Amino acid sequence: MTGAPLPDALLFAAEPAPSFFRRFVRAARHPGRLLPILIARLTGRRVRAATAFAALTGAHHRLSWPGPAPASEPDHELGRHGLERIEPASDGTVRIASEGLPLVLLAAPGHTLVAGAVEAIAAAFADPSIHALYGDALVRTRPGGPWLPLLRPAFDPDFLRAVDWLGPVLVLRRASVASVEPVPGAAALDIALDLAARLGPSVLRHLPRLLSVSTLPSEGGGEGARAETRRARLKAVRRDLDRTGEGDTLAFVEPDGVIRLERPLPLPRPLVSLIVPTRDRLDLLRPCIESLRARTDWPAKEILICDNGSRDPATLAWFEELRATDAARILDCAGPFDFAAINNRAAEAARGNVLAFVNNDVEAESPDWLERMVREALRSEIGAVGARLIDGEGRIQHGGIVLGTGGLATHGHRHFAEDAPGYCSGLRATRTVAAVTAACLVIEKQKFQKVGGFDPAFAVDFNDLDLCLRLNAAGLRTLFVGGAVLHHRESASRRPSPEAAARHAAEIETLKRRWGPLLAQDPHYHPGLNPDLSTHVRLRRGWTGVAPAAPR
Repeated sequence: MTGAPLPDALLFAAEPAPSFFRRFVRAARHPGRLLPILIARLTGRRVRAATAFAALTGAHHRLSWPGPAPASEPDHELGRHGLERIEPASDGTVRIASEGLPLVLLAAPGHTLVAGAVEAIAAAFADPSIHALYGDALVRTRPGGPWLPLLRPAFDPDFLRAVDWLGPVLVLRRASVASVEPVPGAAALDIALDLAARLGPSVLRHLPRLLSVSTLPSEGGGEGARAETRRARLKAVRRDLDRTGEGDTLAFVEPDGVIRLERPLPLPRPLVSLIVPTRDRLDLLRPCIESLRARTDWPAKEILICDNGSRDPATLAWFEELRATDAARILDCAGPFDFAAINNRAAEAARGNVLAFVNNDVEAESPDWLERMVREALRSEIGAVGARLIDGEGRIQHGGIVLGTGGLATHGHRHFAEDAPGYCSGLRATRTVAAVTAACLVIEKQKFQKVGGFDPAFAVDFNDLDLCLRLNAAGLRTLFVGGAVLHHRESASRRPSPEAAARHAAEIETLKRRWGPLLAQDPHYHPGLNPDLSTHVRLRRGWTGVAPAAPR
């Protein structure tokens, strides 16, 4: 027998992290950028120094639990608080009797509750709207190894269908799940999706504190066991698609363990209007447009180039070539650069039912990027859809926007390696996020118009964040599609100036006034993770994991 492989939600734990010495050697190749970092460090500005160092050398998970695991919960606490523990049989089946204590703790062998967990669970279930509750865990990937915190997001059925981050520890109201016969080998996943379909996603809540600890078995069937688990997950997802009326959706497991869904597309395919603002910079624009034409396999598309006062003869000559061949429409958008106004104007002129906003410094990589995004954007409950963007150094530039980080909001998994799976495989999955960047954003035209498009109050910055928050407030979720991959040389066409700095500061204040409470903590980002560095890098200082917490 071989050692048990990592569960798909824990693949990030296998990423090799370079030593500090190797990172320092890499940084030393850029002395002009390293010196300010050293000065910031020596003068006590540790967060600024750490953030700049990660931007220079790359980000990596440093999430080992600082110390021993919490003490275990005595078994008698379960019955005292009205919980019955149920474990799967040897074949993975789970039976929940209709009679018994009001709460059922579904847990796999080897998973131990931490002290205080049962009292916290019972307190949470005082809320009658909660039908299922899950928390966080400490996991050892090998006996005697460090504890790894597995901190889960607020409930998101899209993310859960893609990756089983829920784990086997789930607390349920018996009355809500008695008579349910879950898929063997994926019981918690199947039950959670069933509850969300029958009663709504809001009945499943996350308690952001440690509830359990476990060590992965050293003998677990190797890749055969992993394949069997993936088959069980796929069966549970297909069952969920059937009960939610999406039985014609294709579902399959990709090599990285992420379950991909392909919802049917209408015929004929809807026209997509690709909107690209620019002012000269042919060195950026030509590769962008050529990639949209040659490396984007969506059959029904038009390209709108929003010309914000280009003067370079080479650029103007190339525009004429595009016009002559009907390769693109050129819209005259002269005047001071105003991203919101330019894109709103283009959206009005667009012929397509779907809008794809693309920066002039973005290039398509995987030809199916647009198809993947449009499939999601056409869903009635979805607003904006974003992509995984890779910067010029082969690192993550955008993995969704995370609120409450970096002082306001930052891009998720910024500076991680481009092939990193992300925390809980979040860089490869399709999942709900607070917002996505307009550097590559797809949305149905009627939804964009419903909320008034981009707000002119954010002429350059935060217009995408504000748009997504307004869509979310209107009941339209924002999705990140990890399988849609493009390259983005962020801000390559911008130039710093005092005027730009003043405008940026004013837009920050407007954003805070409008969305202040929402900016404090992203529901899709765990409060135990550090909000100051690139996201998902390390734990928040002083977070104990067992402090009282409210379900979210």
